[in-house]
Amino acid sequence: MVSEEVREGLQEVEASADPQQDRPAKYRHLLDKILSSTDASEDFGPNLEAVINSILGDTLGIVAARPLLGDAVESIKAIQATDLKIQAGTTALRLIEPRVVSFEEQDAQLRDMLADAYTLQEEYIEAAKILQGIQLESSQRRIPENDKVAIWIRICRLYLEEDDTTSAESYLNRAKNLRHKVSKPELTLAFQLSEARILDARRKFLEASQAYHSFSFSAVLDEEERMRALSSAITCAVLAPAGPQRSRALAKLYKDERAQYVAEFGILEKMFLDRLLSPDEVTKFSESLSPHQLAQTADGSTVLVKAVIEHNLLSVSKLYDNIGVDELASRLGVDADKAEGYAARMLEQGRIAGSIDQIARLIIFDGLESVGERGSSGQRKSVTGKGLRKWDSRVQGVAEELERVASMIQLQQPVL
Repeated sequence: MVSEEVREGLQEVEASADPQQDRPAKYRHLLDKILSSTDASEDFGPNLEAVINSILGDTLGIVAARPLLGDAVESIKAIQATDLKIQAGTTALRLIEPRVVSFEEQDAQLRDMLADAYTLQEEYIEAAKILQGIQLESSQRRIPENDKVAIWIRICRLYLEEDDTTSAESYLNRAKNLRHKVSKPELTLAFQLSEARILDARRKFLEASQAYHSFSFSAVLDEEERMRALSSAITCAVLAPAGPQRSRALAKLYKDERAQYVAEFGILEKMFLDRLLSPDEVTKFSESLSPHQLAQTADGSTVLVKAVIEHNLLSVSKLYDNIGVDELASRLGVDADKAEGYAARMLEQGRIAGSIDQIARLIIFDGLESVGERGSSGQRKSVTGKGLRKWDSRVQGVAEELERVASMIQLQQPVL
């Protein structure tokens, strides 16, 4: 219920014979009285609604009402209590909505303020929905391309906080159409990070790793942010399906001189060097993963477990020329049928080279050199000089390891 003081004040303003240019000062006085109170009294909502309704009425024209509503928005922003700020902002937004065409600037300011308040309360979906109501295509005001992209990316990031990748991607795609017109480096970085997070959430780990790694080289970011991005790049590379593409990604990350300073370096090194991972190492690594990175796949295993099994299978293919299915199952920590299924799938996809002798229950590896080499008919080409290629591969591995050690020595002893 509107307080007696506010009712009398409004009646006085509306019935006043003062010139129209003098009335805004009286409205400001009433707004200051209502909004200066830090306690959410029962009269707060009705009082604010009554004043704003009067401002939007016939007492003032649109030209006089716009700056007055702008002042009201600034006063609402100054409210310290978040709940009270949301109450006041929501009330003002509801009253402006029927005449939003005339007050688009004030509507946008209110929505921006409410989004901030909802974000503080970790109500990310509500914040995103409020921002969606901002009129970005308007004949009343010109909105710069940078501002449009900033709003879309902000909505995208809010949806990502709630793991709603579908909604997030739709707004990222809008920003993508104007990306070439963006002049602010911070917007470009926000776009790159959002894109990486969406790829990560959609389990496109190889692409996400590449996006995070590129992001980690940005000179605009501070050192902590760059290292966090590098850590995410390594995590995604570890979770990516085993094969030549992931091996190249791991090599690129392993050769990054900063990699040895992140917690994930241990598992990165083992994967790059094709060493088998123990259950304890996998369990420790899983503690740092996000929920979507621990989600179950179609066969009932988690993304991490599947990635580790495929990696260990790839490592086994480099250690052995052939191995029994039961022995492979023991190495991978799964039953024989599942071990054979993983091997068959990786052979079919060209991620390892070889064949399966089901009668002898034996898996025969041709060596990683032939991975991905298929003829026009889809059959794998025969590889000549297999022993020589293995020798070359091992020499390359030793040379890369020597180069890494030399780089570490140079970092520690630059004088030498």
